[in-house]
Amino acid sequence: MGYFHAMGLHRVVALVQPPQAEFELASAAEVFGLDRPNLPSRYSFKVCTERPGIVPTKTGCALSVTEGLGLLESADTVMVPAWSQKDSPASGAVLEAVRAAHARGARMVAICTGAFLLAEAGLLEGRRATTHWRYAAELAARYPGVEVDADALYVDQGDIATSAGTAAGIDLCLHLVRSDHGAALASRIARHMVMPPHREGGQRQYAVEPVEEPSESLGAVLEWAAEHLSDALTIEDLAERGRVSIRTLARRFDDQLGTSPGQWLLAQRISAAQALLEDTDLPIEAIAGRVGLSSALNLRRRFRDRLGTTPAAYRRAFGRDVVGAG
Repeated sequence: MGYFHAMGLHRVVALVQPPQAEFELASAAEVFGLDRPNLPSRYSFKVCTERPGIVPTKTGCALSVTEGLGLLESADTVMVPAWSQKDSPASGAVLEAVRAAHARGARMVAICTGAFLLAEAGLLEGRRATTHWRYAAELAARYPGVEVDADALYVDQGDIATSAGTAAGIDLCLHLVRSDHGAALASRIARHMVMPPHREGGQRQYAVEPVEEPSESLGAVLEWAAEHLSDALTIEDLAERGRVSIRTLARRFDDQLGTSPGQWLLAQRISAAQALLEDTDLPIEAIAGRVGLSSALNLRRRFRDRLGTTPAAYRRAFGRDVVGAG
């Protein structure tokens, strides 16, 4: 919550490089750069490059970027939305500008291969970080001082945050909004983008080789369980729905989601309760019943264990009236 400009909007500046990966840049712009109806504006978004002018992209289009590296001097967050020239040394000017921005207190954020630039600048030394699963081993080999987490969708260490590839950049950007301004605003931005505000599991579910039998996918079981959260679902119910043993179910959850069936189910229930607390005036007891946590007492206990707060306090902080007032 400390990365805010005293005069108003939090200034996010994306540092791009030819050929720029468009999706990663667009992901950041979508979260930080759009003014949406009935949502408060919290961020400004600008783009800079080392040599202002026409910046080619990886898809054949081109960007017209008018700002140079000097824009980083006033950024509250510096975003590196992929770094296509990761196999070539960055220029001294770029490295100096990145280091200077971090030294004066800017939050540094890298999407996908953007982590290579932060590592080259020495900012990830002794730090935990991630990148696209295809490049995780390369990042670890080139920069042994970096603790590379090849499974994480994103890693946030406060002053520095990194994400896995492509769509994981959206996960990280929404996480930053959630950290800066609470779950309600992040959830509403995610709804405008027609995507979940938070994805469970890590990269491992995408990095593994495709399963030989379609029946081994958890997709159908997860969809069914999400639609029946109000029921007293058990692990046995999930295994029966998937037509597998409890042991096989647990193995598939670990392989594909990096978590256990019970932890996944609880996370879904907590997430559903958060949404109801944010967007409805339902009593706590009614919400507990709707998400399958049986009682207000159980909901309060689970909330305290998971989120370190109570449902009532969460509603006061992130309820729809709070977001609408911004």
